Amino acid sequence: MKRIILIAMILFSGVCFAQKKTTLQKTPFVWESANVYFIVTDRFNNGDKTNDHTFNRNKPTGKLRGFEGGDLRGIIQKLDEGYFTNLGINVIWMTPIVEQIHDGVDEGTGFTYGFHGYWTRDWSAIDPSVGTKKDLAELVQKAHAKGIRIMLDAVINHTGPVTPEDSVYPNDWVRTSPKCTYKSYDTYINCTLVDNLPDVKTESNDNVELPSFLANKWKKEGRYEKEMASLDAFFKKTGYPRAPKYYIMKWLSDYITEFGIDGYRVDTAKHVTEDVWADFRKVCDQAFAEFKKNNPKKVLDNNPFFTVGEVYGYNISNKKLFDFGDKKVNYFENGFTGLINFDFRNEAKMNYEELFSKYSNILQNDLKGNTVMNYVSSHDDSWPFDKKREKPFEAGTKLVLAPGISQVYYGDESARSLDIEGTQGDATLRSNMNWDDIVNNPSTKEVVSHWQKLGLFRKNHSAIGAGVHTQISASPYVFSRIFTKGKFTDKVVIGLDLGQGEKSIPVGTVFPNGTVLRDAYSGKVVVVFNGKVTINSPYSIILLEFSRETPVGKVPNHVKYK
Repeated sequence: MKRIILIAMILFSGVCFAQKKTTLQKTPFVWESANVYFIVTDRFNNGDKTNDHTFNRNKPTGKLRGFEGGDLRGIIQKLDEGYFTNLGINVIWMTPIVEQIHDGVDEGTGFTYGFHGYWTRDWSAIDPSVGTKKDLAELVQKAHAKGIRIMLDAVINHTGPVTPEDSVYPNDWVRTSPKCTYKSYDTYINCTLVDNLPDVKTESNDNVELPSFLANKWKKEGRYEKEMASLDAFFKKTGYPRAPKYYIMKWLSDYITEFGIDGYRVDTAKHVTEDVWADFRKVCDQAFAEFKKNNPKKVLDNNPFFTVGEVYGYNISNKKLFDFGDKKVNYFENGFTGLINFDFRNEAKMNYEELFSKYSNILQNDLKGNTVMNYVSSHDDSWPFDKKREKPFEAGTKLVLAPGISQVYYGDESARSLDIEGTQGDATLRSNMNWDDIVNNPSTKEVVSHWQKLGLFRKNHSAIGAGVHTQISASPYVFSRIFTKGKFTDKVVIGLDLGQGEKSIPVGTVFPNGTVLRDAYSGKVVVVFNGKVTINSPYSIILLEFSRETPVGKVPNHVKYK
């Protein structure tokens, strides 16, 4: 009789616990926890083969150093297919889409065209190899409809190289010497990064005329009067001198006011004095406010415009100050909400707890209110975390679950090769997206599935990137992340390196007994009992969240109590 009463008490206890009210709130978008997908636009997907050979760019190139055909229509195609949604992406960052130099150069790694987007000829135009303004408008509209932000890439430091077809900008716009020696603050800035890459005189506040080649180009294209009127209005409104940097800021801000892009990744940030970026942020903020005012139905939320800087060599341990040796600079106080973290791909060799606790501690204290963007591979880093793609599951787990912003470089999720025979320099990092593998290779499908589950979990939970990390148990390894902003609170519990089959993990004080939870990795629904959950799955990962599938107050028939 006592045994029957005891069993009844346990069952009754479980049912009562399960009836605790849990209100599922809509997850707000938080830049500090964004899941960013970084695309080398030319290498992702060819959606329009009619624009593959614009400007007669048909000269033989080094391997993977010419235009391969990727474009905005290719990205739109994958948006329509739900590729980014299934991967849990909520920001797409593309390499620069502005018009590039028409010819190419050989910098010692083979003849190269500006397929990568960092050799600007005309900031006011989209390169036809990438697409059209109509394409960009469609991309932004469709991305926003799916809750995905668009971040473009801003280059103010330099123009494209000089070629027989691409004249140099006037000498009151650029310098062509000396070449940077990288020995002090000044020798990173007032110089050219490499030979034949004219450096914009961003330190200048002198009024300069529009380059004659641009004026003639615009006249030929039938837009000279419109562009000049727009420039006049910008300089009148802002009061800035007609200096080179402000022309470029104006042209870049037009993509905000016209299309409603949500952020800029800023290239070569440490090669420009920091006050320029403070001004650039002001221009972007004004443009974003103007877009929202003129397009109230297109406003996604009240998030500000986002800027993340490429300060090459910065890492999270630098906290707020980057050291040039003779000068320390706080870029966070000069226009940037975030900086790219160049050491994550190295620190990803740490164990989970060392990595996660370090990042959470710095982000919740020294960098509170700011953030970093982490990556395991990128377009110009020759030392990725897993160059041979031997650890794609570990790479995904560490990147996507780490505090801070996760930057998924196109093909990280599909183990796209970073080691292409016959390439020179960074071309090996910029191979074409491996769509055939994603469709036909079973092992690739498994990797993609892993990244999808992690990405969707991150997208649904601001706590992953922006929350406070707390270890619950060392063995089994279990931790929580909790994020609070205003009236919104997000809580998750995660277990890693667990055994396959049946396993129990503690949830600490995060979820009270009786809470109905869902393991986002296996899809199993469980109930907290005695501070633990038990799950039987073939996976070694558990991602616990409030159940979005089980009605509040009801216990699923298959739930197992222990």
